[in-house]
Amino acid sequence: MTTDTISKPYSDELQLTSPSWQHGDVELLCVEKWHETHDVISFRFQGAQPVKFQFKPGQFLTFKTEIDGQLTYRSYTISSSPSRPYSIVVTIKRIEGGVVSNHLADSLNVGDTITATGPDGVFNLVDIKADKFLFLSAGSGITPMYSMSRWLTDTQVGADIAFLHCAKSPEDLIFKSDLERINHNNPAFKLSLILESGAELIESRLACESGRINADNLKSMVEDFHQRTIFVCGPEPFMKGVKSLLEEIGFDMSMYHQESFGGVAVTSEMDNGTDLGAVTEQTAFMLSIGERRRSMSQEQSLLEGIEAEGLPIIAACRSGVCGACKCQVLEGETESSSQMTLTADEIAQGYVLACSTKMKSDISLAL
Repeated sequence: MTTDTISKPYSDELQLTSPSWQHGDVELLCVEKWHETHDVISFRFQGAQPVKFQFKPGQFLTFKTEIDGQLTYRSYTISSSPSRPYSIVVTIKRIEGGVVSNHLADSLNVGDTITATGPDGVFNLVDIKADKFLFLSAGSGITPMYSMSRWLTDTQVGADIAFLHCAKSPEDLIFKSDLERINHNNPAFKLSLILESGAELIESRLACESGRINADNLKSMVEDFHQRTIFVCGPEPFMKGVKSLLEEIGFDMSMYHQESFGGVAVTSEMDNGTDLGAVTEQTAFMLSIGERRRSMSQEQSLLEGIEAEGLPIIAACRSGVCGACKCQVLEGETESSSQMTLTADEIAQGYVLACSTKMKSDISLAL
């Protein structure tokens, strides 16, 4: 593993007395960059101005970056732990056609700054209560589980964690040495691996099987999985497969939780001239945002109208999960397919998620 580093941007005294960052925009300075695997890179950031980072283990940041003159947003899970608050780490996997991920991997270097906002996400250890944990992950879906594991082992003695990770090969194991160290130092932490190939190359002191996750290897590697709260993150087919598997073998699905936006590549700012399609007189509603007016179809989301007007809004997941596109309906009637991350008070005040909300009448909106 090669690591690029930068000398401390400010003194220890400034760090100890720095203010806390809990939510909103923050300017980050990249102080370290290293390869976890051949196609996965971690970036360590400190605040461009001294700051202590506060977030819930499992939450994500949304980076704002300009690519070819286009402002884009992309969300990444924080892989570090809030128990170590003076820096924050984000781990990014290169993906084929991944405009933002590949741009950051190639172009974001030590000494560079980038703006982020957040933290967001209900897939975390604060909003989801548990006593015994089972972390099931595949590929880069390991990042929230790693943050959660570090938090639990840093802050609790004897945290009861079963961690089962699936990967293609030993060369694709992210955080391998760190997880082995946690496994060695914490008797109540049990690390298990399932590899599509190369399982015989893993040291015998780690539980490792070949193939893919199924009922038999789940039961053999985590015998008491029925008694645990399960957290799942990985590619969409993996999460669907795990959910179906657990339903089939009679797991109590009220104890099942998964990250829902992982792997979605997003570019959240559209060209002001984007053609949203012809809006017929019979289906047209008027969207009003301040002095702006736009005719909208009942099939279009509020987010489409906001972006088409060139107004600033962050839409990290575009699937009603992250909560970044929250806005307030002042007048009019809407229909929402998701209210995740919205509190009962916010819903009562007219807040909606723009990406998941369509118009049923003329609307007046506040961003």
